[in-house]
Amino acid sequence: MGPSTQSPQPQTGSSQTPETIEAEVLGSAEIDEGLLWKLLRRAGRSVARPAIECLELVLDANTPLQVRLTMVAALTYLVFPLDLIPDFIPVAGFGDDVVAMTALLGLYRSHMGEAVRTRAQRKLDQWFPPVR
Repeated sequence: MGPSTQSPQPQTGSSQTPETIEAEVLGSAEIDEGLLWKLLRRAGRSVARPAIECLELVLDANTPLQVRLTMVAALTYLVFPLDLIPDFIPVAGFGDDVVAMTALLGLYRSHMGEAVRTRAQRKLDQWFPPVR
């Protein structure tokens, strides 16, 4: 059995001592690293797919310039740390982010073609080889 850890319990006015929880630290012998790697690659593929499709859509010569500029502006706004309305302001703080994401998703859905999707799939398979 591995080292013990003490779990802090919220105090509710009583003088109870916190409960001790026994925990075992797993080593590489207990973890199937091949399975973990497959799981991480699958997660990477699912997260990367829409990003690569957006990239291919922006780079596609058939995508109208206005759509490309709007997508780049929305993506830049979403990753830029400063907002028009700071995120710590309740409700309204994320409103500007929602507007940028809505614009991005709308353009993505209305302009995504099969050729762009195919190129994105090839790039995805190259960067994140399919898990078998």
